[in-house]
Amino acid sequence: MARARRQYICQQCGAVHPKWTGKCEDCDAWNSLAEEIEEKAPGPAGRARGQKVAMESLRSSAPPLERISTGIPEFDRVLGGGLVPGSATLIGGDPGIGKSTLLLQTVCRMAESGNRAAYFSGEESADQIRMRAQRLGVANTSEDLVGIATTTDAANIAASLAAAPDTALAIIDSIQTMHLPTVESGPGTVSQVRASAHELIRSAKRQRTAVLIVGHVTKDGAIAGPKVLEHMVDTVLHFEGDRSHHFRILRGMKNRFGPTDEIGVFEMSGAGLTEVANPSELFLSDRREDVSGAVVFAGIEGTRPVLVEIQALVAPSSMANPRRNVVGWDTGRLSMLAAVLEARLGLPLSGRDIFLNVAGGVRIMEPAADLAVAAALISSVTGRPCNKNTVVFGEVGLAAEVRRVAHPEQRLKEAAKLGFERAIMPDMKGKPIDKAGMMTNLVSSLSELMETLGGID
Repeated sequence: MARARRQYICQQCGAVHPKWTGKCEDCDAWNSLAEEIEEKAPGPAGRARGQKVAMESLRSSAPPLERISTGIPEFDRVLGGGLVPGSATLIGGDPGIGKSTLLLQTVCRMAESGNRAAYFSGEESADQIRMRAQRLGVANTSEDLVGIATTTDAANIAASLAAAPDTALAIIDSIQTMHLPTVESGPGTVSQVRASAHELIRSAKRQRTAVLIVGHVTKDGAIAGPKVLEHMVDTVLHFEGDRSHHFRILRGMKNRFGPTDEIGVFEMSGAGLTEVANPSELFLSDRREDVSGAVVFAGIEGTRPVLVEIQALVAPSSMANPRRNVVGWDTGRLSMLAAVLEARLGLPLSGRDIFLNVAGGVRIMEPAADLAVAAALISSVTGRPCNKNTVVFGEVGLAAEVRRVAHPEQRLKEAAKLGFERAIMPDMKGKPIDKAGMMTNLVSSLSELMETLGGID
């Protein structure tokens, strides 16, 4: 008879503890330990007998896997060209950001191409899903190829996929509501999320069905549940955006079949999510000219060049500790850049509040925005607007040096396409680049940037 062993699993980080304590020693979360019973097989030393594994050659004459288009080009871009049969994709995002809307549109678009899809919901009834489909105008799209079901049993979902081997796509909304009857814990716990995801992914790979799994996020923005969940899946996507803005960004965080940090841009409307073919033009559509503290940054998100406006406001502070409020960028990097500007250039920033905003609800991840942020801060302090036809990009070090960044040609081509005529960028040290007909101001330090912007009065 199998022996049972009691253990305590942290519901926040998944750490295993031999006994219950009030606080997890790994993540310092209070009252997060839940009791689980682990079954052990009998036998000497608990050893299991295995069989030899057949090895295969690294070279293969088999054709590459054919991808399945979702019918949404922006979604295909983030996935690396479409869905791979048998792959598992995890999509996380804040409540109400549009995850379920995007996935419902995806199954209907795929049905238009003749692919069978299944939508399993553990949060909504079938009538609620039909109401959303009617609101989006996709309720009558290939009804015989789209099936919806309300269930929270992962074993039943796996059995349903096995009974319909021609299903190309399965939606699981969401993994935190799924459970297995064999696991003695409630839905949403670490053990249930891990076991349910394992069952669903194993079934998807066996049936060669692409599965898209919705994951809830914590208040810190991380996907709820064990970290092993992100390791189990092939692709991890984050749906970003401020609910007060109509822009939504789908960002790839992990992808075994394509590039990471790729983004797809959508616009939320009454008819659902619509694709944005040229996000740079949309992000700059409300830009005002001749305003101090506003600079256009030429960035790269994955393989796509994107132009966004960075706005800075430096104002006198009445508080003992001046505020550093940032939207869309790293707060720690702003503090570092402000210290460099004051220590190396004498820019008066101490004792002043600094507000930084990336317009459009976009979040910038790359350090190439350093030079654009520095230019925006200098412009705000001096009160002199930056030239409206100028883009800025470059990385800044602690010695106030400006470092080269990747893909300068793509940034310049995107800027030239939108009518910009001049770029402030790092000195390329003699490396030839295609400037796309733009005038360039090459700077190697922040002091040269200051001179380019007119200095300090």
